[in-house]
Amino acid sequence: MMEIDLDKLDIDNNNKEEIAKLLKKQNPAISDDLEQMWYLMDLVWDQYGCNNKKLDWEKVAQFYSDPVWILNGLFIEHHELSMRHRNYISDWIVDNGFRKVIDYGGGFGTLARLIAEKDRHITVDVFEPHPSEYSLKRIKSYTNINFIDKIIDVYDCLISTDVLEHVNDPLEIFYIMIKNVKRGGYLIIANNFFPVIKCHLPHTFHFRYTFNMFAKLMGLEVVGLLQGSHATIFKKINDIKPNWATIRFYEMLSKLIFPLIEISKRVLKPIKRLLRI
Repeated sequence: MMEIDLDKLDIDNNNKEEIAKLLKKQNPAISDDLEQMWYLMDLVWDQYGCNNKKLDWEKVAQFYSDPVWILNGLFIEHHELSMRHRNYISDWIVDNGFRKVIDYGGGFGTLARLIAEKDRHITVDVFEPHPSEYSLKRIKSYTNINFIDKIIDVYDCLISTDVLEHVNDPLEIFYIMIKNVKRGGYLIIANNFFPVIKCHLPHTFHFRYTFNMFAKLMGLEVVGLLQGSHATIFKKINDIKPNWATIRFYEMLSKLIFPLIEISKRVLKPIKRLLRI
């Protein structure tokens, strides 16, 4: 069972009580802490009456304002694999000598704090329109971290971890990200287009096979996986105005071929297993 000592944390009493209630709702049949966290997030998703196939954005907004997201941030900071990924990403940022970085949707501020601690000369903006009071308290001692609710600057590097699978139009948001990176700059993107939790929207899952193609159509070079992490490095090689008619056409094709790829994988899997015998 997941354990977090809330008494040692400077969280306001209301959020602390809600998080304590959530922790009591853990499923004793689940032994893996990450799966336990997903279970609790799904419970809250259901409590708000959210439906990932029939989106009611008012209910979804309530879900994203729930204290379960503070719990998720605390969990990440206690989870070895999650922190290993973030440490590799922050090391890469520091090693490349960037001076202006943005974490798009990095609401809890964990990655921003890691970068800011490793190099005080890097300015990290965290795009998060509604940060929690706890997140704001955690960055008070960092003069080089800012929470922003509007992006007006252009950055050396943009980071987006586990964001695009939550949004209605991933390509539109992805293009906004690209626009705010300078030519020759980098984007570090980690997507999870899989149904591991209910707030991952099913209509985005087809991008798991085609996302890099869309990145190229929007002027990016796929550099490759960021070693030690779950993220991919993209380099902005061109400032282009996307041909949205073409992009939407390929998006439609991506959606159409997605079930065929999934079926063929299921058919080929046992055949591959037989061939190995």
